[in-house]
Amino acid sequence: MDMEFKKLCSIIVDVLGVEVDDITPDTTFIDDLGADSLDVAQIIMGIEEEFDVTVDSDVASNVTTVGQALELIKNAIGE
Repeated sequence: MDMEFKKLCSIIVDVLGVEVDDITPDTTFIDDLGADSLDVAQIIMGIEEEFDVTVDSDVASNVTTVGQALELIKNAIGE
């Protein structure tokens, strides 16, 4: 588990109150974790704060899984 994934999980746990063990890269925010669009927006804002990046709203609106969010982070920080 890399550092970005750990930080992302921490953000998700803070926003949704889910167990970290329930989160994998294949986990979907809405179907698996019960998030709504506002929750996903809060997670994206958390990503922006934690990683000091700006996420394009068009890109953010297409993020449905934890893996996609992780990819978004890695692209934003240039990995």
